[in-house]
Amino acid sequence: MLNGRIYTGVHVAIVAGICLLPMKIFADNQNDGRLPMESVQRFSNALYEIKQNYVKTAKDNELFDNAIRGMLSGLDPHSAYLDEKELKELTSATSGNFAGLGIEIVMENGVVKVVTPLIDSPAFKAGIKAGDYIIKLGPQMVQGLTLDDAVNLMRGKIGSGIEIVVLRKGEPKPLNFNITREKILVKSVQSKLLEKQYGYIRLSQFQETTSADMVNAIKQLEKEANGKLTGLVLDLRNNPGGLLDSAIEVADAFIDGKQTGKREIIVYTEGRLPESKFTALATPGDMLKNAPIVVLINNGSASASEIVAGALKDNKRALTLGTKSFGKGSVQTVLPLDEKRAIKLTTAFYYTPSGISIQAKGIVPDIIVEEIAIPKSAKVNPMDGYNEASLSGHLVNKTDGNEEKLLENNQDAQAILYEDYQLYTALTVLKGLSVTH
Repeated sequence: MLNGRIYTGVHVAIVAGICLLPMKIFADNQNDGRLPMESVQRFSNALYEIKQNYVKTAKDNELFDNAIRGMLSGLDPHSAYLDEKELKELTSATSGNFAGLGIEIVMENGVVKVVTPLIDSPAFKAGIKAGDYIIKLGPQMVQGLTLDDAVNLMRGKIGSGIEIVVLRKGEPKPLNFNITREKILVKSVQSKLLEKQYGYIRLSQFQETTSADMVNAIKQLEKEANGKLTGLVLDLRNNPGGLLDSAIEVADAFIDGKQTGKREIIVYTEGRLPESKFTALATPGDMLKNAPIVVLINNGSASASEIVAGALKDNKRALTLGTKSFGKGSVQTVLPLDEKRAIKLTTAFYYTPSGISIQAKGIVPDIIVEEIAIPKSAKVNPMDGYNEASLSGHLVNKTDGNEEKLLENNQDAQAILYEDYQLYTALTVLKGLSVTH
């Protein structure tokens, strides 16, 4: 983390400088660290005209708050001003307990774009997808609103409903969704055993306890698999990110920092200031003992999830499968302005171990598999099931029954095929990797 005090003093000085800072700090040269006199005077004039002529009485604290919001929103989609309420909500989100629709959003070309719906959230259950453009919130058109305005419209009492209209690629008409607001209790780790030997871990967000919860989940899966997993599918689809430390710990769990005789890089950051430069190195140990891993990603995988996917891919610890990730490769640092308010400021960019910037590019998976749905009613080959055993009077093969176990595993895979084609493909690839491993 950067030292917040470095930024706090600067921003206090800018606000105070309108009336109180010595005149010698102002200059026309904006690159020498001093504030341009003409710009400060223009801001001061705008403030005066608003207070004198606006149709309603404008409160000073609201004007200054809006000024700070405007400065930050003009920088990039992820920098933002956090008032007392928003700062508390950010803290609640990283702890996995908050209220709302469960949508990670950004502003793009004046329209709210869905980064991803959180797993099992009201938005996810309603059918909102990553990449959707929200054009209407209730009776309010989104065009012209700020991101904060849009967020405020989405908020409301638990149990209250809101109609959302979205544009989706491939759909000829706008789609309408009626969503009921709920308290969002994000369980960041979900797990299950596939075919009695392969682990499946889904990370929906990177929270404070995600790494520890994941380690415990894998240990439980190992017990169910009689002591060892043959391989693991790590599902990072629709994971909007979260805490950087948590993402580093997750990647470190699978990368042995001593395996090649050197410390493997997990991620590094670079920014304008020396304090923004940071490198995370893997520590000794791999909890899966080099068992193969397939990482699932899609365009809803952003930020911290891209760090994990990039680290495992570049260190050749896992194969990535799915579709290209979101491409949110910037670092935001929360810097306090006072005891109740802060700014979330972009301070650096993430780079994968091979030196590739994620920003606006994303992670391109090793194996591209689109998300498709295979209906259970799909026609099957009429000759399926026609073999020697189907002939009347065939000779019986008396064996130990291992083929029944194989058939049972195949039925499990077939069920996954209809439920989740990308996961089915990942499991198929994992089986091949486990054989060669």
